[in-house]
Amino acid sequence: MPGVAIDRTSFADPGVTVPGLVSGLAGDGLSGYRSQQLDWSACGSLECATVLAPLDYADPASRAVTLSLARKPATKSPRLGTLFVNPGGPGGSGKDLVGSFDSKGLEQYDIVGWDPRGTGDSTPVKCYDSAHTDALSGIDSSPDTDAERTALIQATYEFDKSCWQNSGVLLEHISTIEVARDLDLLRQLVGDRELHYLGYSYGTQIGATYAELFSQNAGRLVLDAAVNITDSDDVIQAMGFDLALGNFATWCAEQACGLGASKQAVLDSITGLFDQLDGAPVRAGTRILTQSLAVTGVAMMLYGGTDAWPTLAAMVEAAQKGNGRGLLAAADALNSRDDKGHYGSLFYSLPAINCLDSDEDKGVLDADAVWQEDQKKAPIFGKYFGPQYTCALWPVRPALHLQIRGAGAKPIVVIGGTGDNATPYQQAVDMARQLDSGVLVTYQGEGHGSYGGKSACVDTIVVDYLVRGTVPKDGVRCS
Repeated sequence: MPGVAIDRTSFADPGVTVPGLVSGLAGDGLSGYRSQQLDWSACGSLECATVLAPLDYADPASRAVTLSLARKPATKSPRLGTLFVNPGGPGGSGKDLVGSFDSKGLEQYDIVGWDPRGTGDSTPVKCYDSAHTDALSGIDSSPDTDAERTALIQATYEFDKSCWQNSGVLLEHISTIEVARDLDLLRQLVGDRELHYLGYSYGTQIGATYAELFSQNAGRLVLDAAVNITDSDDVIQAMGFDLALGNFATWCAEQACGLGASKQAVLDSITGLFDQLDGAPVRAGTRILTQSLAVTGVAMMLYGGTDAWPTLAAMVEAAQKGNGRGLLAAADALNSRDDKGHYGSLFYSLPAINCLDSDEDKGVLDADAVWQEDQKKAPIFGKYFGPQYTCALWPVRPALHLQIRGAGAKPIVVIGGTGDNATPYQQAVDMARQLDSGVLVTYQGEGHGSYGGKSACVDTIVVDYLVRGTVPKDGVRCS
């Protein structure tokens, strides 16, 4: 285990065989990859295909990752080409999104989703087995004592080490820059002159990065639930969760939900549950609900917006009475854990991609200092999310950091929700301002992401832009 002042440890190459990592394609530069044919075949109600992309774009002939795609073909004419979609994460499955994506009004497009490299069916990152991951997800993530802090550092170190031992050099080549380069390769393979794209959450980082690297190829880009692409950390994710929880608490008190007669009383009730679970976890069937899992469960329910609020209130009340099943199920959903105890790739790929994309860190001690600042910005989730030791101990150095402006790109529609829990609204304001051609659309409402049935106003704007090229007025607001 490293000392508390050491930011990361170097491990020897494990020489591990990574499924999906194969020999590279011969040819001049990327010519071998660009000459691939997409062989679509039926997979349920969709069509699926796989292609290869260079593991390392600086040495494309050496090794390749396998990328997996799904397509819902266009059903109306004239065909407009391909609309690529991504659900965020990082680590969310674009293939899974295609089946549920709201394509009303977009029937002239082939809707294509892909699992970005390192995720899902596309040469995924591997780390712990399920039993070890269960133990990690339940550990106290907001330490109150030196012993708890040491235990968290030790557990994080062991997790990071397991990712290296099971994934090896793949961890060095799953950055968003490489994902954007993959996306331009996919654009060429489907035969489109320009990329048309809709991405949610982390998917907005993919889209913005694409606009920076390939502005001449960027077509109609819609970036919904924008993440932070600035160099500032003034607005952190925990602030969005605090805002969303406060909005829930106001509603809960007004509805006499049983958790308190005022907003503050409801918040105190929830944080009181968290504090109680710190020392006395409650039963959840054959498992237990710990403080960390309860925090994760509450966070998960905030993604659902107002529709999920009654269920969240019931889950918290049940946990207060000793039944943690509901919040544990919600935590499992956010942690990508199924009812058989198996974890999806999201649990492993999310930290792996985030750490590669992060700015150069200053180690564990800096993570402690940042945690103290986070608690000032977001007193609830800033506290209970705890110090972020994962990247401080990650075995791979961060990738190149871009200044993203997308100079020369066509108008880029950036959407932000005022009550978004996972991507605070200010991040959308900042993204639209930083992108040279950014156009801001504001959704005045709750939940994560805005397009797809929440607001007829937002849906109309997005469809009009993607189909007809109608650029919305910058600053337009929808409810």
